[in-house]
Amino acid sequence: MNWKLAARAERMNPSIIREILKVTEKPGIISFAGGLPSPKTFPIAAFAKACADVLAKDGQAALQYAASEGFPALREFVANELAKQSAAAGVPWAIDPAQVLITTGSQQALDLIAKILIDKDSRVLVETPAYLGALQAFTPMEPQYVSIASDDEGVLIDDVKSKIYPVRPELVEGQASASTSSARTDGKARFIYVIPNYQNPTGRSMSEARRAALSQAAREAGLPIIEDNPYGDLWFDAPPPASLTARNPDGGIYMGSFSKTLAPGLRLGFLVAPKALYPKLLQAKQAADLHTPSFNQRLVAEVLKDGFLDRHVPTIRALYKSQCEAMLAALARELAGTGITWNQPTGGMFLWVKLPAHMNSVDLLPKAVERNVAFVPGAAFYADHPQHNTLRLSFVTASVEQINIGIAALAAVLKAAL
Repeated sequence: MNWKLAARAERMNPSIIREILKVTEKPGIISFAGGLPSPKTFPIAAFAKACADVLAKDGQAALQYAASEGFPALREFVANELAKQSAAAGVPWAIDPAQVLITTGSQQALDLIAKILIDKDSRVLVETPAYLGALQAFTPMEPQYVSIASDDEGVLIDDVKSKIYPVRPELVEGQASASTSSARTDGKARFIYVIPNYQNPTGRSMSEARRAALSQAAREAGLPIIEDNPYGDLWFDAPPPASLTARNPDGGIYMGSFSKTLAPGLRLGFLVAPKALYPKLLQAKQAADLHTPSFNQRLVAEVLKDGFLDRHVPTIRALYKSQCEAMLAALARELAGTGITWNQPTGGMFLWVKLPAHMNSVDLLPKAVERNVAFVPGAAFYADHPQHNTLRLSFVTASVEQINIGIAALAAVLKAAL
């Protein structure tokens, strides 16, 4: 058969991370590549009890088709939990559970957002670097990506403001003079996508000052913010500042996940959307998969009752903090004086390494695998103009002993390349 692919299919590419994970299945490989939560954190006993309880209480409903919006008790939990966290951060946020949509992982939330907000050639503002999964979800809709310059505190506000609207080339080249408003066209950015807490891939967090400035700039320009927060509960010593969406609920979509605090295999995520936008997201959800698995939703709702997360999540934070500290110490020990630099995350699962400009981490990966260690080259996380001298390391699935062995092996590869 001569299959004719849709144009959007030609824009789909395999995830470099998923491909690298195949390599890490080789026996003896120490993987710093995958963004996988540590299986040590999975509350298996709690799930075993919840499974029995859910089936005993209402097994028929748990195994039946259900509403596309999600299980009411779980939607109410999400609304209450976010409101509680926001109040603790000093920014009250009243959330109606009717604004919560339970998704099949937060990756589906990205897909739904892309379907209802992106047309061909729509301008979409993204961080530099950006989450690869978001780029994969948005790309089939054929957007025009606009990368926003970023530093250790997040996106640079002046760059955001300058790129909300496209500017005519002759104005950029100085061939004409006009006000900013006359340089604007109908190509205003549809939204800006950001991960403000312990970002994937860099592990950085947006400062309070930067959040306030971004929220104000977006509000003034009428620029929607897509706030992705799968890692926000994984802080080490202090919780992050209040969310961007809480500061302007009608101006953003908030995304969250149960993958990092409970278990990714359940594929449970959620989004909170303005009431005016919610119906279209719901229709996209219905077309995609009717609803997120009923049993999984009820199972999680059963586990979460009675304050389970307040007892469980601190154990995850303590584990990840100790492993992050071990990796930072190993990097300092093995790479001192090399000119190679890295950041120091205050939460999450990742840290970001920058090599000297002449080095290419893609070329170094096979050499690292030969030494039984794997990482993710940083170039995959750029919407455009990739920086090949970067790489992402995950510190959460390897033991402290494996971290010490793996970083020593990686350092040997990097120093040889120097």
